Amino acid sequence: MTKAVFWSKNGTVCGFRIEGHSTFDEADDEGRAVCAAVSSAAYMAANTITEVIGDSADTKVSDGDMYVNVISPSKSTQLVLEGLKLHLSELSKQYSKRLEIISEV
Repeated sequence: MTKAVFWSKNGTVCGFRIEGHSTFDEADDEGRAVCAAVSSAAYMAANTITEVIGDSADTKVSDGDMYVNVISPSKSTQLVLEGLKLHLSELSKQYSKRLEIISEV
């Protein structure tokens, strides 16, 4: 299962960590599609925050694991993070056995 954790500071979403895989086995086409959707959305959010908006972030990426912690999130970055959280939350409703969303304060 893929887990996406979002955290906030003083009511402001400032980062996320996505880890794991949504596949049950190597022949799991639906799981691969969910993994691809989650990965694509996460990369788009991270690249928009750092390369388009220009906010500084501590990032780490490895197989099945992406960590993004924005140092001082601008309003634009907050909207991107909220959009990612909403997108993944909607995916998790459809694929609840493959994707879990967790919010931390």
